Amino acid sequence: MADNEAIRAFEHAGWQRAASSYEASFATATRQFIPELLDAADVRSGRSVLDVACGPGFVAAGAAERGAMVRGLDFSSAMLEVARARHPGIMFDQGDAEALSYPDNHFDAVVSNFGIHHVPQPRLALSQTHRVLRSGGSVAFSIWAAPADNIAWKLVFDAIRRCGDMSASRAPAPGGALGGMSDCVAALESAGFVGIESHKLTGLWRQTDGQALLGALRSGTARMAALIEAQAPEAISAIVAHIDREAAEFRNADGLAIPIAALITHGRKA
Repeated sequence: MADNEAIRAFEHAGWQRAASSYEASFATATRQFIPELLDAADVRSGRSVLDVACGPGFVAAGAAERGAMVRGLDFSSAMLEVARARHPGIMFDQGDAEALSYPDNHFDAVVSNFGIHHVPQPRLALSQTHRVLRSGGSVAFSIWAAPADNIAWKLVFDAIRRCGDMSASRAPAPGGALGGMSDCVAALESAGFVGIESHKLTGLWRQTDGQALLGALRSGTARMAALIEAQAPEAISAIVAHIDREAAEFRNADGLAIPIAALITHGRKA
């Protein structure tokens, strides 16, 4: 059984730490999928939108640019400090995705960009989004695709398996079990949504070399950062060298252009 409090404490500490460096590191991957996420939730002018696990507010800002009335929510005070400084015209609230403080039937759309799978109980969080949505309202969330499709992750995992220790991290096991399309669809179904669809999107994550890729994940994530930081110092250079060798096919004149893939799943409240 997942230790929900341990997961919450681990994720909170990780994102508090990552907040100041997130924009220059991991956001260069996650921001690529914002337009498609907003499209999936039918975010447009005049609609009221909640961005759950909003981080520094990039999705909320994208929704506001479309003319939507937006609120962002996150449990990390450090992330919210960045969001409020960057986007002073948007309201950002500190709170729990699994216990939303908003009234029933309050929003036209709820979105979450690579956030739902970090909460201890994603299905509970999605049930909360169902509660706060108006009838006919839309939900859309993104997660990362499996490493087989998500080459940036595969490069790192393969290198650590070969040169490091995949069991070294003391991070608690994730409680979400959102591993693929079928899991995401089932999670929305269990929360009461209808008209559910899930699809894969691809992009390219540009990094100078293997060291830069490892550094972006180390400084801009929680769970991946814990795995990387748990490696023995003498193993890191071998891990980087392994990434560089295996990533040779993705190298161009500007560095590495590594394929990444995300799943976006969406539905509506009947």
